[in-house]
Amino acid sequence: MSLLRPLLLDVVPNVQQTAAVALGRLANHNDDLAEAVVKGDILPQLVHSLANQNKFYKKAATFVLRAVARHSPLLAQKVVDCGALDALVACLEEFDPGVKEAAAWALGYIARHNEELSQAVVDAGAIPLVLLCLQEPELSLKRIAASVLSDISKHSPDLAQTVVDVGAIGHLAPLVLSPDTKLKRQVFSALSQISKHSVDLAERVVEAEVFPAALTSLKDTDEYVQKNAATLVREIVKHTPELAQLIVNAGGVAAIVDFIGETKGNVRLPGIMMLGYVAAHSEVLAMATIVSKGVLQLAEALVDEQEDHIKAATAWALGQMGRHSPEHAKAVAEINVLPKLLLCYLSTDSSEDLQLKSKKALKNVLQKCVYLPALEPLLKDAPPNILKHVVAQFSKASLI
Repeated sequence: MSLLRPLLLDVVPNVQQTAAVALGRLANHNDDLAEAVVKGDILPQLVHSLANQNKFYKKAATFVLRAVARHSPLLAQKVVDCGALDALVACLEEFDPGVKEAAAWALGYIARHNEELSQAVVDAGAIPLVLLCLQEPELSLKRIAASVLSDISKHSPDLAQTVVDVGAIGHLAPLVLSPDTKLKRQVFSALSQISKHSVDLAERVVEAEVFPAALTSLKDTDEYVQKNAATLVREIVKHTPELAQLIVNAGGVAAIVDFIGETKGNVRLPGIMMLGYVAAHSEVLAMATIVSKGVLQLAEALVDEQEDHIKAATAWALGQMGRHSPEHAKAVAEINVLPKLLLCYLSTDSSEDLQLKSKKALKNVLQKCVYLPALEPLLKDAPPNILKHVVAQFSKASLI
């Protein structure tokens, strides 16, 4: 570091740029090297020279700031403390799209860590300029701009509202139809992060007519587009029965059921959770998930998935589907789901969360289920705390 720092002040511009790139690559490698850049008092020098250097140096200098900020909130705060935000925001007004892209990227890496750093980026006046970047013709600049909006929106309702207030949804929504895969990933991510915070924000996204394009994207060839589109649907339906019904009416449940059947692992997780949220709202919506063969796909996921957190979400969703009435419980029980839930609950290999959610799902379904053929297998294997619910249902059935 001590050898590179004097080169940043060299009289030959090319040497300055090369030195900055070298520092960026070192800082990018790991947090210890990034910490060394900070301790070497290099950041203030870079920030100071950003205002009066050429575009090549600006790109190299912003690369260093980004490389330091990416590692941790503490290092990102160090970048903020040296006055980098104002310099980076000024770079967003540059004519050269490469400089704008590099600056936006650095701002995104600062904002993604926590609410305080995001608020600092907002307070520096970045959002309107990032939104202008989203409207530029260069695809790479659009991608970074959408990513920054996502990174800012994710932390709190207030930050998401700030993004919405400058008109971001109106510019993001048409981009769900973009042929560019990487751009669609970021756009769906940003819309998801906005939607998750409140009913009002979710309604604003729905009003921007992102459906049915979001449902069509569940069949995209890129799994990240698929996952982010499914996440958007999940974040909207979780808020109210009315929003869930709106997505059901648009064919959302059938599309998500197909999506779960065609994907594996963490990609399918938001789809599984979406069915659970829809089913949790009301009997009618739960029946919509059942009629669309959601139970079958979830039953398969409960067996096929290797990760406990995905199994836990699946168990929770099944419990939401079956908890409303005897009819709902029968639909869940008659495809042999109850022994699978019991196995997840009893297995010593299951995580605590999976055991808890499997137990809760079992109780939810058992308390409504009077379909005896599905209950009989549990008589032999169920522990006393589950068996009492099974026996209670047998006694109810004998009275019917």
